[in-house]
Amino acid sequence: MDTKSVVLYPGLGVGHLTPMLQLAKLFVQHGVAVTVALVDPQAGDSAASNFSAVVARAAAANPSVTFHVLPPPAAAADAPRREWLDYLRLMDAPLRAFLRSLPSVHALVLDMFCSGSIDVAAELGIPAYFFYASGASFLAVFLSLPSVAANMGTGFAELGDSTLRLPVAPPFKATDLPKVILDNDESTKAILRMSERIAESNGILVNTFEPLEARAVRALRDGLCIPDRPTPPVYCVGPLVTEGGDKKHECLEWLDAQPDNSVVFLSFGSMGTFSKKQLQEIAVGLEKSGQRFLWVVRSPPSSDEEQKIGEPLPGEPDLDALLPEGFLERTRDQGLVVKSWAPQVEVLGHRATGAFMTHCGWNSTLEGIMAGLPLLCWPLYAEQRLNKVFIVEEMKLGVVLRGYDEEVVKAEEVEAKVKWVMDSEGGSALREHAAAKKIKAVQALNEGGSSHAAFVEFLNNL
Repeated sequence: MDTKSVVLYPGLGVGHLTPMLQLAKLFVQHGVAVTVALVDPQAGDSAASNFSAVVARAAAANPSVTFHVLPPPAAAADAPRREWLDYLRLMDAPLRAFLRSLPSVHALVLDMFCSGSIDVAAELGIPAYFFYASGASFLAVFLSLPSVAANMGTGFAELGDSTLRLPVAPPFKATDLPKVILDNDESTKAILRMSERIAESNGILVNTFEPLEARAVRALRDGLCIPDRPTPPVYCVGPLVTEGGDKKHECLEWLDAQPDNSVVFLSFGSMGTFSKKQLQEIAVGLEKSGQRFLWVVRSPPSSDEEQKIGEPLPGEPDLDALLPEGFLERTRDQGLVVKSWAPQVEVLGHRATGAFMTHCGWNSTLEGIMAGLPLLCWPLYAEQRLNKVFIVEEMKLGVVLRGYDEEVVKAEEVEAKVKWVMDSEGGSALREHAAAKKIKAVQALNEGGSSHAAFVEFLNNL
């Protein structure tokens, strides 16, 4: 029998490439030939400067996967820098040419932001699937939004903090929707159009496992999200998370010296930045809590606006200038502050780590679940506010830091929640529930588990 061949198209950004690489490994494990088609960022994007290095590292770490960098579109050669969604549409031409050059392609697997490329697949007669790197709960809401919007007499922004009650999710505030949905502009229309295009695909691979999001998976399969047409088959194939590396970071040596389950790890993603005022509140709260901590600190953003895709990230933080005077000296036996980055998977999996304060990005959420840790939820942007709702209300795996949607989360709240999760009966119960969910995650991935069976079903349908 001929080897099946698939092309994965992750679009722009390391955040979209990383989970797609985990999917590529899954294909390889099942004997499928995989090519990853990559978009070379425009000059001026934050990803452009280190794009070649990222590709080289990915290729070195995945020798069984073929990587192909698509040439920049001719239409962009002399044009000014474009919005990234417009740029992705221009990439359809080189993608089409590349797919035509291949002897056979059994499936094109698209990132959600490459939804317009489903037309390329249709033109070439290639089955098109989506890999949804967020969870099934957000997918269920996302697929529901076009019909919800069509039945509303107003935009989502006008709803304010009023509660939305959809049959596919627990109740949530309208303001928990991603900002791009609330803006009610051309970008909002483009995002809702993405939802409609996903519904036109041959199927959706979701980075989750059924026992984690049973309600949402049931809603998707029962057709509750798309009332006017059949929902494509949904395959829960996760949790697909990055494996730990083998480099010894200084923070891991520090963790080696700490007692089991004694450290709160604070990390807020590659674009998670706070003002100096907020960093100082966190510092005061951690110090007063008396709990051990490992905290990844990034430089504040250059403005009050949230970090946007394509914008340069702030440089290395000056900890002495950002944190309260004497904080690092006073807490040297209590905690460790790391500049900009830490090996998150290794830290979460370390025996000394007892809880995870997170921005609720889906990759980080799954990494916390795979480590069996309770989650302190501090959502910042994109779909993270909705993820917070699902983590706390549906999965029962976390607790919210109050004030995340105000100017600052107060030091008293940081202190209280850190103490609660590390040193209370409620925190212990949350930790036990998280440990049980980790077991279910591992079972789902093992042969005979729900995620393994779903992926085999998907391959059999190719």
